Amino acid sequence: MLRIIIFASGSGTNAENIIEHFKDNKFARVTYVLTNNPEAGVLERAARLEVPCKVFGRKDMNTAAFLDFLKEHADFVVLAGFLLKVPDEIIHLFPNSIVNIHPALLPKYGGKGMYGMHVHEAVVANNEAETGITIHYVNENYDEGAVIFQSAVALSKSDTAKDVAAKIHRLEQEHFPKVIEKLLADKNEG
Repeated sequence: MLRIIIFASGSGTNAENIIEHFKDNKFARVTYVLTNNPEAGVLERAARLEVPCKVFGRKDMNTAAFLDFLKEHADFVVLAGFLLKVPDEIIHLFPNSIVNIHPALLPKYGGKGMYGMHVHEAVVANNEAETGITIHYVNENYDEGAVIFQSAVALSKSDTAKDVAAKIHRLEQEHFPKVIEKLLADKNEG
């Protein structure tokens, strides 16, 4: 059984969707949700779904104890609205086994500070005709890992940043768990 740890910093809608998707899966399940935000909504969602949670600080990520915990409980790491940069030690511990979802079609609107509504506001300000999601591997730089999957959605001139956020959310909910499952199925066979 492949073990998934989800890192999240916010409300946790993607984390909840992933947990639900894998709850009856035969070869993978979510073992933990980790968050750097003690006020994150993801804590309530994970508790309701009976997935254990841990809250940690930025400095904890570089400790031997944190790395040992990850080694013990994870084969695959999913960033679902996680806002901290993943330390190199964790990236090296899970080569090609850490994925992130970004609310834009990378390389557009990526990098430090480009998350959530910041991305949607920039998309609207630039009068983009489309936007979308990118699921990518995590490397040492923000939003620069190899692209695994992208899905686009058309925008209208009247779309607000809030409208864009709703369109992106639908894409995330539809595609993120399925892409993770495909990656894990490939890993399970390999």
